[in-house]
Amino acid sequence: MSFGESDDQRLVFPAAGRNVLPIADVLKLHLPKSGRVLELASGSGEHAVAFQQRFPELVWQASDPDPQHCRSIDAWRAHYALTTMMPAALPIDVRDRPWFSHDRAEFVFDAFVCINLLHISPVLCTDQLFEGAAEVATNDAVLMIYGPFMRHGAHTSVSNAAFDASLRQRNSAWGLREMEWVSSRALAAGWSLTAVETMPSNNFTLVFGLDDNI
Repeated sequence: MSFGESDDQRLVFPAAGRNVLPIADVLKLHLPKSGRVLELASGSGEHAVAFQQRFPELVWQASDPDPQHCRSIDAWRAHYALTTMMPAALPIDVRDRPWFSHDRAEFVFDAFVCINLLHISPVLCTDQLFEGAAEVATNDAVLMIYGPFMRHGAHTSVSNAAFDASLRQRNSAWGLREMEWVSSRALAAGWSLTAVETMPSNNFTLVFGLDDNI
C-alpha cells in the first residue's frame, strides 16, 4: 500500500480518495437518519472525516488498532475542524473483545462500517467483527462491509484473482473471502445479509441487519 504523510501526522492513502464518493453514496442508502456509527479499521481517517461531513446528523466514531492511524484520524479531525462534532479515534482491534470495558451509552451503536479489512486479515477477524458488533449494537443496527469478494466460489474479475494471489503470497492468512462464507459467519453471530451493492473496481458493499429486525 502506498501512502504519504503530511507534516501534521495526516496520512494520505490514495485508494481512499478514489472510493470515498461511491462508498458514501451507498452508505446514504442504508445508514440511519441519526445515531452513532462505529467504523472499524479506519486507517488514515480520510473516509471517516469525509463521512462525518457528509452525514452531520450522525456521530461518526472512527477506530483503528494502529497508533499512527489513530493520530492521523485525529489530525484529519483537527484539519477539518470536526473536533466538537466527531469524537477522537479509539484504539480498537477487532480481534480483542470486548471492544469496550464500560457499559455506557456512547459505546452503543446504530451502525457499523468496515472498509477493506477482511481480505487483509485472518479469518478470525471476520467472526470477531460480527460478534463484537452484535455486543454493542442497538436492536435495529445495520452493519456494512466494503471490499473485494469472491462470489459463488469464483473471482468476479481477472484483476481480483491476481490481487488474491498476491495477497496470499504476502501472507497465507490473507485473501479474498467468499461472499457466501462471510454471510454464513454473519448469520452465526446474529446478522443476516440484506443487500449486496455492486461497487466500482470490482468491489462490493455487503449490508447486514440483526436477525430479529429482518
